[in-house]
Amino acid sequence: MHWVRAFSIWLVIIAVESVHGALRSTFLVPLVGDLHARQIGVAIGSLLILVIAYLLSPWLQIRTPRVLLGIGMSWVVLTVLFEVVLGRLVLGLSWHRIVSDYDVAVGGYMLFGLLLLALSPLIARRLRALTRSSQHGPA
Repeated sequence: MHWVRAFSIWLVIIAVESVHGALRSTFLVPLVGDLHARQIGVAIGSLLILVIAYLLSPWLQIRTPRVLLGIGMSWVVLTVLFEVVLGRLVLGLSWHRIVSDYDVAVGGYMLFGLLLLALSPLIARRLRALTRSSQHGPA
């Protein structure tokens, strides 16, 4: 059951990231150029992912770090598949262009975004625990 919920949260992440990508292309690319917009986009996208994971992680009802990490890793695999299919089949991007997003040597920061995506369920759980402990701490 938790995998269905995890997949549902991933769908929310992809929907938000798709809107984020469209807005980035429309507003940020003309201001700073494509590469810098994609770099900035990784930071903004990572923040969006953390917010979504934080807000929706209680719905998963999972406390086991290993399972949370497994969910994060499944989100990474699904995201890479989505990016490749979208890039190649929908947007008609070259393999070189797609791979460049993951190549730090040419300014691609997606690997950092994927690392955060993998860890986001675990980070969200820990942030929630910190929030709970600070709310119930000494007055």
